[in-house]
Amino acid sequence: MPPMSNKPPPAARTSPSTARNRGPILSVLKPRLPESGLVLEIAAGAGEHAVYNAAALPGLEWLPTDPDPEALASIAAWRDHADLPNLLPPLRLDAADPENWPVQRADAIVNINMIHISPWSATEGLMAGAGRLLPTGGPLILYGPYIERGVETAPSNLAFDQSLKARNPAWGIRHLDEVMALATQHGLEFAEQIAMPANNLVLVFRRTSN
Repeated sequence: MPPMSNKPPPAARTSPSTARNRGPILSVLKPRLPESGLVLEIAAGAGEHAVYNAAALPGLEWLPTDPDPEALASIAAWRDHADLPNLLPPLRLDAADPENWPVQRADAIVNINMIHISPWSATEGLMAGAGRLLPTGGPLILYGPYIERGVETAPSNLAFDQSLKARNPAWGIRHLDEVMALATQHGLEFAEQIAMPANNLVLVFRRTSN
């Protein structure tokens, strides 16, 4: 088992949902990420996915980022605990401010459960940054819930959407067609949609040639 299955170190945060979804997410990432290179994880949160994925994908360098100081402290604690050579030190990165990202290139970008728990400006920045950093054919892989045109939204997702908006009116489950349209504006071509447990989706975009 990857190191994160051990007792969490001090300052490290844990999430029951991560323990449930890390396996299915990794199974989707494995065949879609390059065999080597740098994976930029945006909004890495507590860092549990970063440790789990870096342990399972030793040929890749995994760079976790987040704008929140507590999240960065948790990622650092998990990284020190796991002692994985391919898990890089976390960096502060605000998805909504792509002009000031502390990264100049990435072979792939992964974003798990951010788009619905952030203002739309974070998604706009994510797409702009991915369009600039990724090489031709490089993947941007998103995970989370979406509202699909012509598809009945699960009651649990509707309730989740309302709870998000109650916490912050700028949050909420996004419409899939709006996310796709935004990606297209930044040279990211929609490649694949994978149904995931608990009414979530994985979306795969790839950078088109300039």
